[in-house]
Amino acid sequence: MNEIIVALAIGVLTASGTWLLLRPRTFQVIIGLSLLSYAVNLFIVAMGRLKVDAAPIVVAGAVPDPAAFSDPLPQALVLTAIVIGFAMTALLLVVLLAARGLTGTDHVDGQKDEAR
Repeated sequence: MNEIIVALAIGVLTASGTWLLLRPRTFQVIIGLSLLSYAVNLFIVAMGRLKVDAAPIVVAGAVPDPAAFSDPLPQALVLTAIVIGFAMTALLLVVLLAARGLTGTDHVDGQKDEAR
């Protein structure tokens, strides 16, 4: 049951991020990239076999069983990806504000709405 919930969460984040990525406004594109980043991070953590109710420390003198522990590499990769994603989001927001100030519009293609 837990696998279905994680798979649905990844699917919803991916679908929402893709939909927002295809929108004409730059702020929506930035939010879409963030949602896709969250989906990828959740996918990587799910592939790392998160263990519940497992001892985090190996008992002294006992032979450790690697199957009883979660893999720390995906967790380290996701932690690094979160930090880099936050920095990229901040940079994109600054570029968005500068582009809006220079062009007067926040559309991705630089053109204003013709319907207004």
